[in-house]
Amino acid sequence: MSPVRPRRSALYMPGSNPRALEKGRTLPADALILDLEDAVAADAKATGRDTIRAALAGREAYGRRELVVRVNGLDTPWGHADLQAMAGAGADAVLLPKVESADMVRRAASVLDGAGAPPELALWCMMETPRGILRAEEIADHPRVACLVMGTSDLTKDLTALHTAQRLPMMVSLGTCLLAARAAGISILDGVHLDLGDTEGLEASCRQGRELGFDGKTLIHPKQLDAANAVFGPSEEEIAQARQIILAFEAAQAEGKGVVLLDGRLVENLHVAEAQRLVALSETIAAMQA
Repeated sequence: MSPVRPRRSALYMPGSNPRALEKGRTLPADALILDLEDAVAADAKATGRDTIRAALAGREAYGRRELVVRVNGLDTPWGHADLQAMAGAGADAVLLPKVESADMVRRAASVLDGAGAPPELALWCMMETPRGILRAEEIADHPRVACLVMGTSDLTKDLTALHTAQRLPMMVSLGTCLLAARAAGISILDGVHLDLGDTEGLEASCRQGRELGFDGKTLIHPKQLDAANAVFGPSEEEIAQARQIILAFEAAQAEGKGVVLLDGRLVENLHVAEAQRLVALSETIAAMQA
């Protein structure tokens, strides 16, 4: 896994709105998802491509924010042109909607490669259909895929499930995709919280997502950023504890001790690895904020 890059918050932004994209330069989001799919009307798709390409051309103004473009699917009239336009535009990743198989990923990668995309241009995959969930492992295992993104709104509709506070109808799907992402060593982001007036519900959803193991949350409005950043980022207490674990382990190694104890608790290699991850994550977040 490479969990050091913060992905606590990933904000969807309409790709055809230059003012919104310009505002993204100042928002405290770890990632911006410049959307050509749901947020752009059919007659504005071409304009949206040009607007996003112009924004990516000035990507230095976005600092260390990760810039991801959500394209339309290859089964739509716009998907092929979207991929060709974004192949060399300068994005960090392309987000594919409604991915249902590894073959869909291969097809998209082939279009990008044919258009001259650099090999480091990653693919993110929306997991938002029942068939996609059932094939999560093969999708996550594709070498170009760097992140799975839960599309819980569309998935709820397809399951004919209900939106509930505890999200019990989503647990099987969330857990399946989490297993696939972690087995493949890639990141995974939780789905959106739709009620912009429900601050408590948003915070609860973020806490649940972190408890389950997600790296961060996708968001639909800038007002949701602070909650996601706070919950998915390591707290000062967690960072201090992590540093203590690392120091205790290093001291025990220097003394040739095979058993490490900290405050009466056994410290194993897995605890050290997680402590190192948290410290690296906190340092990266601090560098981004600076």
